[in-house]
Amino acid sequence: MGHLGGEKIQRTEQVDAQYAGIRLDQAAAELFDGFSRSRLQNWIKEGVLTVDGRAARPKDKLLGGEALTLAVELAPEIDDQPEAIELPVIYQDQDLIVINKPAGLVVHPAAGHADGTLLNGLLHLDDRLSSLPRAGIVHRLDRDTTGLMVVARSVEAHTGLVTQLQDKSLYREYQAIAMGVMTGGGTIKEPMGRHPVDRKRQAVVAHGGKPAVTHYRVLDRYRAHTRVQVRLETGRTHQIRVHLAHRRYPLVGDPLYGGRLKQPAGATEALREALHGFRRQALHAFKLGLVHPASGEYMEFEAPLPDDFQTLVQVLEADREAQ
Repeated sequence: MGHLGGEKIQRTEQVDAQYAGIRLDQAAAELFDGFSRSRLQNWIKEGVLTVDGRAARPKDKLLGGEALTLAVELAPEIDDQPEAIELPVIYQDQDLIVINKPAGLVVHPAAGHADGTLLNGLLHLDDRLSSLPRAGIVHRLDRDTTGLMVVARSVEAHTGLVTQLQDKSLYREYQAIAMGVMTGGGTIKEPMGRHPVDRKRQAVVAHGGKPAVTHYRVLDRYRAHTRVQVRLETGRTHQIRVHLAHRRYPLVGDPLYGGRLKQPAGATEALREALHGFRRQALHAFKLGLVHPASGEYMEFEAPLPDDFQTLVQVLEADREAQ
């Protein structure tokens, strides 16, 4: 297994009001994205992750407004086991791996998904990734969202990709099928945070949310649905799903934000079956653009629509033409 050779991390994150009443270790896992919760808990206990400059306990509750500071020398980060999982790699070199993630593949190990994840598969693909935060994973896709993800294979690539995510130069475009017929595209600029009641969900929140910006344009309209192209300016958890649902255009098949299934009057039998059978959010990350962290060259990747998404598009088109 590789080693980062004592790379020093010095980072401070401000605690927003939305984290009031949340455990320190929970908030740290969200604010210091890129490090496992168990590693962060250890750092809190060791006193290298402090609250307003003072040592605290992982279970201590935050009030909001504190500054969390992490000052640490990195050692190997990953305790998870490599697993021989077939990963659809569409590009790789010594610095990067680009994957077309299938539906159902969880990105990080967590409660209920201790193994069988993208991270486990990456450790099998390249054991040096054990020395990188989250095995080089710098951004995520929800379990049932398909499409392109880039993974870093070196400290330099990891730093470069994280910087591109932070300065919004990592280009990500999605296709989605939403319920309802949109009149046109637009931009949704609504702050997001944890849902005040249901902790599994995210929500548009009036106070204390993080800035979130989603651009969308209409690709095709059907009788009761719209296919849209979406570009992310920020990458909040569930951002596209929450923003479009907030505009009352939830994604087809979305188990968290979709609401009641809608189908047009007189829908074809094929459309009724397709809508009932689509058991995941209709969301696909089809385009990824980035500056190669070693060469400085701009690179762009595309992933075709997965079969279930393509079939749904065809059935929606056929239903529209049948009227």
